[in-house]
Amino acid sequence: MRTAPLQGETTSSLICRIASRYGLEAKALRSYWHWRNHQPKHESGATRADAEVLLNAAGRQILAGLCGIEEDVLARALPSWAREEATLPAEGDGVPTAVWRVGGVVAGPVAFGCRLCAAQRTGTAVQVVRYAPRWGRVCARHGQWLLDADADQPHEHLDVRHLPEVIAAQWRWTGVVRRAVRAGAEPERVFALAHAIVARWWDQALTGSGRRSGRGACTR
Repeated sequence: MRTAPLQGETTSSLICRIASRYGLEAKALRSYWHWRNHQPKHESGATRADAEVLLNAAGRQILAGLCGIEEDVLARALPSWAREEATLPAEGDGVPTAVWRVGGVVAGPVAFGCRLCAAQRTGTAVQVVRYAPRWGRVCARHGQWLLDADADQPHEHLDVRHLPEVIAAQWRWTGVVRRAVRAGAEPERVFALAHAIVARWWDQALTGSGRRSGRGACTR
């Protein structure tokens, strides 16, 4: 059975989806690899949704066979595909080996994917975890603000279907990027500045501090 990767998906997420297609628990499928360490967990003992898997060459061949997808396709879709390190066996070892890492230190911020989008692509509404910058977290099609996968909490998204301004802002971001590039500014820094300003407004609204100065700043 073919299980195609989603763009930007973590290798760990793909392994879990493959196991689901075969009617197995993920830990049963993971027995195909020799593991060098233990799966990352939160202080509470819960497994981390943003846990990532790095594979050596033999391990990547095993994964390609299990999902029925060519290795070059997996390489384009999975950001961690070619990430190796010294703890993995050499190229010619032949032992399919894997090592656990936290996704955020492998290829950037990790968030949950939209289950409804995943269902349209794969036919099954299962959990998906993928690398995604924080300015691309709103699924405008289904009205979901997808949350970071590194937190020890059960929620995958916020429902923003009744907040059209949030969805509109996501659609406008592409234009913001173009204008930032033309002005010689990095889009990442533009977003970071906007995020810091809005976070400050939220903090003032929650604590009640700086209301007068906040209103003045807005009117100016």
